[in-house]
Amino acid sequence: MRKNENIIFVVLLLLIVALVIIAVFFYRPDSVPQSIKNLSSVEVREYKGEDLSSIAAFRENSIKGPQYVNISNYKLEIYGLTNNPINYSYDEVLAKQNYEKVVTLHCVEGWDVTILWKGVLVRDLLDDAKPKNTANTVILYAVDGYSTQYPLQYFYDNDIIIAYEMNNVTIPPERGYPFMLVAEDKWGYKWIKWINKIELSNDTNYNGYWESRGYAKEGNLNESFFG
Repeated sequence: MRKNENIIFVVLLLLIVALVIIAVFFYRPDSVPQSIKNLSSVEVREYKGEDLSSIAAFRENSIKGPQYVNISNYKLEIYGLTNNPINYSYDEVLAKQNYEKVVTLHCVEGWDVTILWKGVLVRDLLDDAKPKNTANTVILYAVDGYSTQYPLQYFYDNDIIIAYEMNNVTIPPERGYPFMLVAEDKWGYKWIKWINKIELSNDTNYNGYWESRGYAKEGNLNESFFG
């Protein structure tokens, strides 16, 4: 009887040792429940030696005030002169290759902010939609009715992103959640927020919200913002 008990004890001991070895050598962080892995993001105020502005440093100057998007039914629609119109969900956009860069927004009101932006290249989204050869203009629309336009080539000649994070935190509603265009070398009115539609067009005469009110279509920082 004593011999059988010893055998059982040895077997149990070997089983425990085996389980410990498996836990040590085969554990992966991905096995941790998502609720434990995800910690709240913290805003960064310095990046590679460069001081960053606070995400609270913006002035509220949108045409209808902050917009609050229900992300559960949100779609980013890309349509018009395309061979493959697309409706992206928020998560589908975030699943694409992302990029980070520090870019300063200059407002025509005389203030500026320097932010670390994270997002996806606009041209990657456009490539998925397969622009037709007749497309030469990109018109971006926001949920509040705002719009602005760009030559299609602007997005292929430059690494322009639509951002979903700023200073390491998700863009808040007052800043443009879910997506804001980081329009490098352009005045702030070209940095459209709350983007929900991107139209590929051949209408080079289209004027966006402020462009139709006398602002320059190009919006170049080295030029006057008046048309």
